[in-house]
Amino acid sequence: MFPEIIQEEKEILQAPHAYPSVSVIVPFEPKMSSRKDLEYRLDRMLEQVKQQMNGSSMQEQTVMERLEGLVRHLNYNTHKKTIALFASPLLEKVYYLDILVEEKIIVDNTFEIRDLVFSKKDIHKYLVLVLSNKHSKIFIGNTTEFIRIVSNTPQGTGAAPRDLPEQVSNFSTVQDLRETVLDKFLHHVDSSLGIILNAYDFPLFILGPEKVIGHFIKLSHHHKRITGLVNGNFDEATEAEIREAIQPQVADWKKVKQTDLLHHLEEAGSHHKLAKGMRDVWKIASEKRGRLLIVEKNFICPARYKSESDIEPDNETNTGQPFIRDAVDDVIEKVLSSGGDVEFVDPGVLDGYEHIALIRHF
Repeated sequence: MFPEIIQEEKEILQAPHAYPSVSVIVPFEPKMSSRKDLEYRLDRMLEQVKQQMNGSSMQEQTVMERLEGLVRHLNYNTHKKTIALFASPLLEKVYYLDILVEEKIIVDNTFEIRDLVFSKKDIHKYLVLVLSNKHSKIFIGNTTEFIRIVSNTPQGTGAAPRDLPEQVSNFSTVQDLRETVLDKFLHHVDSSLGIILNAYDFPLFILGPEKVIGHFIKLSHHHKRITGLVNGNFDEATEAEIREAIQPQVADWKKVKQTDLLHHLEEAGSHHKLAKGMRDVWKIASEKRGRLLIVEKNFICPARYKSESDIEPDNETNTGQPFIRDAVDDVIEKVLSSGGDVEFVDPGVLDGYEHIALIRHF
């Protein structure tokens, strides 16, 4: 006997088709906005739902009553960033999520959990590390701003000739000394970069002389996070010149994003924090250990339910075991509900990961 698999969290995914099925997805940060402002925004969206349904049937009245009830009982003490309200003539549900979204209203005859992911804000932010043997600078860039957040100057890299003879005694040449001092400086830069990457999980680009970049990549603990390189001398470059140099690298943002996600997967794999393939991903998501789910946007996976933490991908519905029409949607819901994030990539990008992969917390 198999346990009941249609739990409260699965009601949306398994709900029978019924018109109107309404999804309202909206930013919701009570700690950042006044309750009055949030209530005004929600009232405005409810009015838009009425207009989109464009009728006064009993089913539509039921849906509006369900949505209004959800809004009346929202938790204004939450620390989440988004709410997703679902209502149909048959059920209602609210999710509190950690993802940033654009406002969205969907009126259809079914619910799609993927709509939550498609509603995410596409934030074009990236990090730029500018290197030389004299300085390093780190910038955060986006479509409108370019801000320097870190600047380092090495100690001793530019040592004056009169300072060298005493130090050279342990080195075969002055050049060996300079390279040793440079590597020491780059280790310091890499340490600072690690702190920045933990705070700002954005694609990383490096600008600088080819030799200096080469040294840095060899010693860096974060080389798997590098999305692109620009060789050249930018030691005296202005911020405007640096931004101009990086522009071709970030022009195709979709490519940048997908490359960065693949780097995240590679890094997670090297730290044994990666699940790939539907079955392993399901297990980690069921244990609420999913931090970032990455899946090809057209990938669906019917499956048979074996236990709470195990499924068997299978298209057959008449095996006597509970059937899941798309385990991918279930996993998306599990990851979002436990505070994780989800990203879609193009078909074929995850061929080496069986079309779906999950970076886990621990």
